[in-house]
Amino acid sequence: MADDTLTLSLDSGGDVVIKLRPDLAPGHVERITQLAKDGFYDGVVFHRVIPGFMAQGGDPTGTGMGGSKLPDLKAEFSREPHVRGVCSMARAMNPNSANSQFFICFDDATFLDGQYTVWGEVTSGMEHVDALPKGEPPKTPGKIVKATIS
Repeated sequence: MADDTLTLSLDSGGDVVIKLRPDLAPGHVERITQLAKDGFYDGVVFHRVIPGFMAQGGDPTGTGMGGSKLPDLKAEFSREPHVRGVCSMARAMNPNSANSQFFICFDDATFLDGQYTVWGEVTSGMEHVDALPKGEPPKTPGKIVKATIS
């Protein structure tokens, strides 16, 4: 299948390779793919990194309040568990408010299951996610230098 991998090249020098899961969330995978191809994620920081929980990024403003100019997505919740390496969409209180922000789970966060849209899974480079500067926001946040689809 074409376009089945998202690679996030981080400013720490490491690459995080994510297997996309259109079988779980076709609309969200399409959005992430489109934004990555458009260069939307290039230079965007991980603005919320909570040890033992998750690293969140995908907001061009770096505040946790921003998104793309595209319309919000309809939720595509699944039974896929939120475990280490799972990539899921961040959203506001409205279940259909995901746009461009996403998070990568450090550890099991199964209390999120069925409430957030899982769209991918880290297949390599999880150590680079683990090494992201921590904080809400981190003093010097880790940055996506380039996001590529292959």
